[in-house]
Amino acid sequence: MTDAIFIALQLFLAAVGVYQFVFSLFGLIKRKKKQHFEPNKSFAVLVAAHNEEQVVGALMENLKQLNYPKDLYDVFVICDNCTDRTAEIVRAHGMNACVRTNQNLRGKGYAIEWMLKELWAMPRQYDAVVMFDADNLADPNFLIEMNNDLSSGARVIQGYIDTKNPEDSWITASYGVSYWYINRLWQLSRSNLNMANFLGGTGMCFETNLLKEMGWGATSLVEDLEFTMRSVMRGVYPKFNYDAKVFDEKPLTFKASARQRLRWMQGHFTVARRYFFPLLWRAIKERSLVKLDLALYGVNVYIVLLTFLLTAVIWIDNSFFDGPNIANLYGYLPLWLSFTAIAANVFTFMIAMLLEKVKYKKVYLYLVLFPIYLLSWYPITVYAFFTQNNKQWSHTEHTRVVRLEEVQSKQGE
Repeated sequence: MTDAIFIALQLFLAAVGVYQFVFSLFGLIKRKKKQHFEPNKSFAVLVAAHNEEQVVGALMENLKQLNYPKDLYDVFVICDNCTDRTAEIVRAHGMNACVRTNQNLRGKGYAIEWMLKELWAMPRQYDAVVMFDADNLADPNFLIEMNNDLSSGARVIQGYIDTKNPEDSWITASYGVSYWYINRLWQLSRSNLNMANFLGGTGMCFETNLLKEMGWGATSLVEDLEFTMRSVMRGVYPKFNYDAKVFDEKPLTFKASARQRLRWMQGHFTVARRYFFPLLWRAIKERSLVKLDLALYGVNVYIVLLTFLLTAVIWIDNSFFDGPNIANLYGYLPLWLSFTAIAANVFTFMIAMLLEKVKYKKVYLYLVLFPIYLLSWYPITVYAFFTQNNKQWSHTEHTRVVRLEEVQSKQGE
């Protein structure tokens, strides 16, 4: 009985791995045909900020230079429990600093929910709401791309999240590799198949009427995933815009990265518990591959946990109890198949970098450390499982200012 359970779990994990690999192949090709519209949608651009005086000025300069009619967008910076000069810097750039002070309801999700209520009470109403983080930089054509998608009928849109500082350390390089893979072989593949994409926390656009219908309601540690699940449950599928780039700053050190990823995994456990079974039931009832795909994405944190636990049990069995005493699927498979599976995983990351024409020389050198970053997800996920009720928001420290010109010049090297 025990052997049957272990074989069944291993078969399930293998099936998920094959499923994701097959889907990634649909991201190899990028569609070129796209419908363009004259700028006519108005945008409220929201920026969530907590003590961001180091970087918010660069974003304000960046948003002034967007290739979009200035009368069709306004910028609102949520100065959430700030104790520094964030609001002062925002106002100096002629933007709206919206000060929020609430020591009990802390975090980005609560700040956005508060700001939306303020926005709905204003005399001017906008067609859509765009959200950035304070350490971001947006491509000059970002709003043009959002306008195109909204005019084509999209109601929730996710832009291409790129890395602003991939050469700063091996950790930022690892983030870069991960996001190039996600954008090209996960998000674009779903987009090519007209399936639902998932939101990434920044570079997001929402139709105003949809936000008013649904309410924000996403106050977990991963408000982006939570809103993704809620919108898909309603039959509204987020779309991915490959050409709408936003550059996000990544943590420099392993410690800061582990803290950030721990928060993500804690939030993922919360969302998985809340939405996996309802979404899975709807997928079965409606025979919807789209909802099944999002259900699997939502429960991925448990898949990572299960992978780690199974691997640990098999290793302990072999190392300390003269195993194998537990049935191991790989013991029944030819050795070449195991190596093929490993090579396929490496291939997906490498092909993503080649397809995205990554030219950062340091990033290629840092690839030797990339496996450490990948393996570190396992202990982080295990720890997150036991601390998932921790709702504390962690703030990413910034050490320098990066402007769009610097990012674009390095990409062109």
